[in-house]
Amino acid sequence: MAEYRAPFEDMRFVLTHIADVGELAKHDCFAHADPESVFALLEECGRFMSEVLSPLNVVGDQIGAQRQPDASVKTAPGFVEAYRRFVDAGWNSVAFDPEFGGGGFPWVVAIAMQEMMTSANMGFSLCPLLTQGAIDAITHHGSAEQQATFLPKMITGEWTGTMNLTEPQAGSDVGALTTKAAPNGDGSWRITGQKIFITYGEHDMAEQLVHLVLARTPGAAPGTKGISCFIVPKFLINPDGTLGARNDAACVSIEHKIGIHASPTCVMSYGDNGGATGWLLGEEHSGMKTMFTMMNNARLSVGLEGLALAERAYQHALAYAQERRQGRAVGAPAGSDSSIIEHPDVRRMLLTMRANIEAMRALIYLNGASIDRARLG
Repeated sequence: MAEYRAPFEDMRFVLTHIADVGELAKHDCFAHADPESVFALLEECGRFMSEVLSPLNVVGDQIGAQRQPDASVKTAPGFVEAYRRFVDAGWNSVAFDPEFGGGGFPWVVAIAMQEMMTSANMGFSLCPLLTQGAIDAITHHGSAEQQATFLPKMITGEWTGTMNLTEPQAGSDVGALTTKAAPNGDGSWRITGQKIFITYGEHDMAEQLVHLVLARTPGAAPGTKGISCFIVPKFLINPDGTLGARNDAACVSIEHKIGIHASPTCVMSYGDNGGATGWLLGEEHSGMKTMFTMMNNARLSVGLEGLALAERAYQHALAYAQERRQGRAVGAPAGSDSSIIEHPDVRRMLLTMRANIEAMRALIYLNGASIDRARLG
């Protein structure tokens, strides 16, 4: 089966003629992101995704993430090393704020990088996807101290982030959640409750996980108006920035899903031993506003998954059509067989796939560039 190769020619066309990265580079904050620098960056990123992440796609699906007896989660073979190389190469930080160690590139560049990463290995890609959303929420709603504490290592990817909304009794009805937050008297809060469907809620690829958890404070109004958002790290952080004691948060189980076995979708329990320590992110009772910042960040990236998987499927279909021989194409010598790509209806199907992919890529990249222009405005 053909391995993934980034479609640089198609990506470059859309970035040039639809997203217009050249126009973005005219703004002072993106002056370093001229088109040739962007394309050189993406080509190097594409090689990494093809050579490092794509070969792990099968093992990630076949073996998947495994919960251990001590409630830790072991990712598929090769994932820890690949993630370390991902962080060391700086791919996670390209489009984030230079104030906290980011590269300051346009968001549309991050979108193009995400396409390649998701095509190469969707199970792996979900970890950086959730982290980027948590970064956005802390950037917009965190205090200066919270930003200084969490953003630098989350931007490098050394620390990863999660989103904790759903509970067993509260699926799409987020307002029915019952997780509680009680003040400790020192500015921190004691979090107790259970969350389900938490992507990369526990794993062994990073030393620290930063959970964003929705909970209710004492006397909060019913429904979504009474929800607050809290930063609940896997390990408490010492005054000197080093990691301290393990917080009271644990993975109870991993969901058994039809796909993305490499991505641990966790049931998380907070407060089994007295309460997990958390800190309010944003204002009390404004948790939905805070969490929607993270969710809105993720929405374009989730839509991007359709493009990324369609691209990889097309590449496999094209390779198969070139290799598979069956029937005699029109004009072929009598008694011979032909590659099925020579049959008009197969070519029609492949061209339809490619046309749909090009349309998706144009729409998604244009959205990414529109986010950049909105921020500039």
